[in-house]
Amino acid sequence: MTTAKRSATWTPHFIRLSSMLFVIEFVRSALLISFLPAYAVGHLGISLTAVGLAVSIHYLADTGVKVAAGYLLDRFSSRLMLHLSFAASLAGLWAVFYGHQPWLLVVGAVLLGIGGSPVWLICLSSIRDQGRGSQMGAIYTVWLASLGAGPIALNFVMDQGYALSFWLLMALLIVGWGIALRSKFEAVSALPTVSLKDQLKQLKGRLTLMKPLVPGMVLQTAAAGLLVPVLPTFATNQLGLDYSGYSLVLIVGGVVTAAGLIPMGRLSDRWGHRRFLVAGFFGLAAALIMLLSSSGLPSTMLLASVLGLSYAIVLPSWNAVLSTFVPNEQKGTGWGVLSSIEGIGVMIGPMLGGWVAGRFNETVTVAVSACLLAAIALFYLLVPQGRLIPGKAAD
Repeated sequence: MTTAKRSATWTPHFIRLSSMLFVIEFVRSALLISFLPAYAVGHLGISLTAVGLAVSIHYLADTGVKVAAGYLLDRFSSRLMLHLSFAASLAGLWAVFYGHQPWLLVVGAVLLGIGGSPVWLICLSSIRDQGRGSQMGAIYTVWLASLGAGPIALNFVMDQGYALSFWLLMALLIVGWGIALRSKFEAVSALPTVSLKDQLKQLKGRLTLMKPLVPGMVLQTAAAGLLVPVLPTFATNQLGLDYSGYSLVLIVGGVVTAAGLIPMGRLSDRWGHRRFLVAGFFGLAAALIMLLSSSGLPSTMLLASVLGLSYAIVLPSWNAVLSTFVPNEQKGTGWGVLSSIEGIGVMIGPMLGGWVAGRFNETVTVAVSACLLAAIALFYLLVPQGRLIPGKAAD
């Protein structure tokens, strides 16, 4: 990336937003994946059922609040929403650590879910028309880095005690809040008489244009969600990996994805987003199919790299396409609606994956996911470019 292009993406404002996103997602992933299960079950003696409920409701709250958060972002300043976001996150973290009751774990998880949504939507709303793919790649690089770094870093800190881990997470949220205090945002256009219902009506034209894409929005997140409950057992039973090998495969896939997001986003801006969607989804499908006949660590690591690269190809292009359907004057509400639609697939995917694995086996679940991804790639290959990106001719 040239210096000019790099500076156009990593502006001081974008760096501050990315820092706040990193803090929020670092804390959430560290809490939900590492801290909460160990602290609640091992220290407080709370059941795994209660912990699982808290985590599920966290993601339900995160998805359900996006439309409302987007609507508020269009009416109130981003600075105010960031203050509310960090306040809710701090309150949620405090409730988890000091509540000592299952229902307070749920309350804390809900507050953390509510607190994370505005930051994510503000980052998406900051995307400019020029270089959409590059900016999406940068945002998702920060997001993936925080998701991976949070649990890994906290696992080392938890060896020194739960209290130290809690105060570290609190300190990070306070640092993020401090960045918010120093951030400047453009004034929000006055919308004193526009209700949420009226704003959704104004979005109807854009959503009507993207109606053919809605099934794909749900299916592609559901296809990924199918794999969540079966990957550990598939890795051990079908691929012959131990837990260390499985962890190494996940790290390789994650590193390749994070490394590929920004360059793939830049190339998709140059060569066309649809080409990258087709290539990425076909790559994901092909790698999963080959994974069915793979065994041993070397071949699985290679296929994990292909999956990671394919995911890096898809993410910036897909979100750059979505951004063309978001009206400039309603970015908060628009991104809230689109994120909620995608969240449907996130919620139904793991349930469907668990059912298929229980009814058949893990291999069938992986095959179903691969078929869905291949169907999505075929759809994006055949759909007219004008239906995929309004106002653009075919590539």
